[in-house]
Formats: sequence, structure tokens, C-alpha cells
Amino acid sequence: MCRLTKRLILGTAFLALILGTACSPGGEKAPGKAAPVKFPLEEATISGLQEMLTSGTATSESLVSLYLKRIENIDRSGPGLNSIIETNPDALAIARELDRERREKGPRGPLHGIPVVIKDNIDTADNMETTAGSLALLGSKPARDAFVVGRLRAAGAVIIGKTNLSEWANFRSSRSTSGWSGRGGQTKNPYALDRNPSGSSSGSAVAVAANLVAAAVGTETDGSIVSPASACGIIGIKPTIGLVSRSGIVPIAHSQDTAGPLARTVADAATLLGAMTGIDPADAATKESEGRALADYREFLKPDGLRGSRIGVLRARSFNFAKKLDPILQNAVDAMKREGAEIVDPVEIPTLGQTDDPEYEVLLYEFKADLEAYFAARPGSAVRTLTDLIAFNEKNADREMPFFGQEILEQAVKKGPLTEKAYLDALAKNRKLMRAEGIDAVLAKHKLDALVVLTNGPAHMTDLVNGDSFSGSSSSPAAVAGYPTITLPAGWVNGLPVGVSFIGTAWSEPVLIRLACGLERALGMRKAPRLLPTAEIPASGPVQAISKVP
Repeated sequence: MCRLTKRLILGTAFLALILGTACSPGGEKAPGKAAPVKFPLEEATISGLQEMLTSGTATSESLVSLYLKRIENIDRSGPGLNSIIETNPDALAIARELDRERREKGPRGPLHGIPVVIKDNIDTADNMETTAGSLALLGSKPARDAFVVGRLRAAGAVIIGKTNLSEWANFRSSRSTSGWSGRGGQTKNPYALDRNPSGSSSGSAVAVAANLVAAAVGTETDGSIVSPASACGIIGIKPTIGLVSRSGIVPIAHSQDTAGPLARTVADAATLLGAMTGIDPADAATKESEGRALADYREFLKPDGLRGSRIGVLRARSFNFAKKLDPILQNAVDAMKREGAEIVDPVEIPTLGQTDDPEYEVLLYEFKADLEAYFAARPGSAVRTLTDLIAFNEKNADREMPFFGQEILEQAVKKGPLTEKAYLDALAKNRKLMRAEGIDAVLAKHKLDALVVLTNGPAHMTDLVNGDSFSGSSSSPAAVAGYPTITLPAGWVNGLPVGVSFIGTAWSEPVLIRLACGLERALGMRKAPRLLPTAEIPASGPVQAISKVP
């Protein structure tokens, strides 16, 4: 929810888990054993954790210990979600130091002592690896923390681990399986273990959804935050390009790449976003955020945030959503009306679908240039060029390519420099069609604050033979434009979550957070996963999409 609605009372359950009581998956009673203690931090919010730290009910060290035990019991064993690629061996020591600082000086802010995880394509100059899921980067250490990691550390967050991902942020093969990496294996969706978590920020989304951590950082080029957030029933914010620095993050394409928060509530996502912003001399795009970025977005967490807003509904069939999902979008629209929003339904982005080919062209060009620039700055890297990476994968095909190949790498390596006309024309076309003539055009035409649309369909089955089979996606317009979008849970299909997204113009994060907070309160769709082996599909009758918590 937007704000903490109840205090978390831990009592003996908290003490029992600190002392080592095992927690089995889903809180179910194991055969022949006493009923396990329910995980006391389930659905805990950042503000709720801060209340515990302030009151002395908990310490940062005890919170970190609880989450590490949860990771061991749920992620490494039990259902084996496989969302955490590596835990931080220094996490408890960092937490103890932050506890000491709290006692002596007080907290730095809302993230002081709060455990978070980050995607394994974000550099940390510590005792953890940064690999983008690839064995090719194992053993080479980044020279320094990514800028965003420095911001999180300065805010007092405890980075307790790195999360698994679709290898190279899912820009390796046209037949890949999201959530799989050569280093980390396959991540599972916590709502149905045989379903895909989507990606490429698969592990970040799963870790948050399954209460393995308070919040997480992912990255997106096109859909890699909002898609796994929707498939895993949580909040995801893809910021405006330049709001959050990309330096020290393994890239795909600088014109679309950004890091962003994943959390169980809009309030937590907004809290994390504020800690991540800042002007970075190593990322020129962040200069554009001067006077626009905020260090704290919590002032926009308004329960009545929909009142007086004007929102356009995107129902384009070109997004490939099944008609059975229409009730979920309609229920969100009806809720917005009840909350005082003025709805324009439907609206259309006039240029929708016209950037598919030029977007891919831009990504291929920028991937080669940006990744090789990253390699050049990475001390001790075994690969220095895209050609080296292709050769490494071929040499280690049994571990790197047991399920799918590297067709995208093979296409990208053939591209020339970023001065080529083909690249420059494609980039200019993308920006023109999705900014002035696209999102901005429809917002201006109808005098809208934002657009609302289904994020993507329910999670598909994980298929290591045929690869992904997405059932609809609306991430591309905001991704190509470099504009912000936020997704939140809006409904269910046979126990699988489905989200809706708000899309706005550049630097409209405050507006989108306000709208999402209002809709989150109105819908109340967040529900912790039960770690079921498969989806709850009825033996007979049609599959039903529902717009209430099951």
C-alpha cells in the first residue's frame, strides 16, 4: 500500500528465527515435523522496518540475518527459486557498522540499515562478482562501484546480494529463455514454479515478490523492469533516461538503458528511487536531470492521487494482449473513475509499431560500441571485444549455450561505429516517432497526465527447448522514447499476477508515482506468493481473468 497501515509485531516468532528456527517454503507443515514459524518479515515495508529499527525491536544485523536465512531456505533449497546469484559475505559486518552509526549519530535516512539486492550487471568493487550472468566475466573485478551502488551505500542501504538475470540482459539470442544465465541457471516464478519470471531483471523481481529482501534494483532497456515486475506481482519503475546514472552497469544501449527500483509497494519503490538519483560526471545523460531529479519522491505518495487527473486508456491490439485480459484493464479504469480521475477511453499512440525495426537496429549498434567500451574499462576481463565474447561462448558451449545460441551477438558484431548513417537515421527516427509524434502527441492532444495500459500477459511456462512465449507487452513506447513508466499489480489469471502500467512524458516520475499510489490503494491487488508447483488451472471450464485478490 502507499503508506504503512499496520505495525509489524514480531514477538517470539522474530526471536525464534534469529536463533535459527528453520522456515519451510510457504509456511506449510513438513511431514513428520513441527509446524515451522511463519517468516516474520513477510510483506514488511521499508517504513515498517524503519519503525522496528527506531524502536529497537530489530537491528539491521538481525534483519540481514533473517533475510539471509530466508534466501537459504526458499531460494537455495525448498522450492529453489534461484533468484539470488550470490550473497554478500560482508553483509552482516556492514549491518553491524550501520547499527553502531545509528546508535551514535542517528539514521542517515529512510534506507539506513535496510537490506536490498541488486542485479548482477551492476558493478560492485567488493567481495562479490559482477558478471551479467556470464561465465566470461567471472574473476575480473570492477575498478569501482557503479554510481548507483555508491548512492545506495551512502543512503545506508545494505546490499546483501546480487540477483540472477537473463544473461547479458537478454540480448544474446532470439530464442532465449528469460531468467536463465550461464552462471546462475534458471530463475523460477514464485507464483507457479514452472512459470517464467520474465526478464531480464528476473532475480530482482522474484527476490522482492518472495520476500527474500525489502527491495531490489533492476535494469531495463525494453521491458526488463516492468515485465518481471508484472509477472511477479510487484511494483517496478523504469525512470526517464538520465534520472539514474548508468556508469558501472553492463550495458546494452545507452539510448534506452536505465536502472530502476522493484518493490512490493509504491511507497517502497519511490523511496528507493530517490536514493538512486544524482548527477554523475561519468554519465552525461544525468546532466539533463539537473533541476528535475529529486532525492525524495515520498511527498507524491497521495492516497487520493487519482483525483483530478486525466488519464488516457491504451487498448491497442498491436500489443498482442488476449481479450480475456480486458476485464483486468477495465477494472483498473473503473477504479480510477471512482477515485475521481477523468478517463479518455480509448486513445492511440499514432506511431505505434513504427519503431520496431529501427529500435532493434539501434540496439545492435549501441550494444557493440557500449559493451566493448565497458570491457575496456574492466580490469582483468577475459574478453575485450564482442568477437572475444562470441569465441568464449563457443569454447564453453556446454555451459554457456546448452539451450540457446548467440544469434544477437553475431548480428551485433557486424555493426560499424556509431557514426554510420544507418545508426544515426534509426536513432533519429525512434526519437521523433515515440517522443514528439508519439507519447507527447497523444498526451497533448487529449490533455492527459498519463496513459494507462496492461503491462504484459500472465507468466508463460518456462521452456528451455523453444524459449519465451510472451502473451502481450506494452513496454516499447516508453523504452524507445526514454520516458518513465511504472507498473503495479492489477489482477490475476489462475493465480498468476497481471499488472497495468502508467506511462508519462520525460521527467514525470512524480505524476506517475502519485497516480500509481492512488490506484494501488483502490485495487489492493498485491498478494504474497504461495510457491505453488504450477498454476491453479481448473480441470474444466474456461480460464478466467479476475480483478480481485484470489
